[in-house]
Amino acid sequence: MTASLRPLDRARLPEWIDRSAGEYARDLIAMGRSEEWALRHAAEGMAESFPGGAPTPGHEVFDVVDDQGVAVGYLWIGPDTSGDDRSWWIWDVLIEPGHRGRGLGREAMRLAEEHARAQGAHSIGLNVFAFNATARGLYESLGYETTSVRMGKRLD
Repeated sequence: MTASLRPLDRARLPEWIDRSAGEYARDLIAMGRSEEWALRHAAEGMAESFPGGAPTPGHEVFDVVDDQGVAVGYLWIGPDTSGDDRSWWIWDVLIEPGHRGRGLGREAMRLAEEHARAQGAHSIGLNVFAFNATARGLYESLGYETTSVRMGKRLD
């Protein structure tokens, strides 16, 4: 399956910000954070990354578009927070549930790497929650390596 990246229409950015923050908050809740904390943390992160509703310099949000021209997901990519302009980060990537299993996630990742390279990146990273075994398997098959592990234990 082939795909392409199309810059997200700026008129849709507020809706996308809300969706991405909501998805992130749900993942944080699944990891044991309180709903209140997760919603606040996600909203604060998006406000920092999209001040005034616009992406910070170097960041871009794309629709992932299949070979029929249908938007099947999204990708948010930009420099990481290390201060090294050549280190990039996939901040959020999602293929809609009805379009999964067709190689579109793999293609979106390839396109992300291609975009980062074109911007001068020498490395790219991402975060994946431990419970997301399917995504972890995809990233490992693409050559991504575990660079840190955060562990926790519930005491209640």
